[in-house]
Amino acid sequence: MFIHAVLFKIDSEEVKDYRKDSIMWARHAKKYSKGFVSYHTVKRAGVKNQYVSVYRWKTRNHRDIFMKEFHDFLVSESKAKVKTLGHYNLKAIDEVS
Repeated sequence: MFIHAVLFKIDSEEVKDYRKDSIMWARHAKKYSKGFVSYHTVKRAGVKNQYVSVYRWKTRNHRDIFMKEFHDFLVSESKAKVKTLGHYNLKAIDEVS
């Protein structure tokens, strides 16, 4: 399992658009990538105006192929003004569900 998380700083008036944009990205991933597993929007607890978009993929290669094909298009379609604070690539080693 490959997890890609992006930490954003988002002003309160942009959150509604950010959430719509995030769902748009996730729907494209679900529709166009067989390796897409899930998407989560999370807000950092105790930190003002910070949100994380968390994507789970079967493999990093699935994520890379999707991003190569759709990243620029989805950025052009996104409406929210956000500041990216960091990208995190994570590889699952244990999972209990």
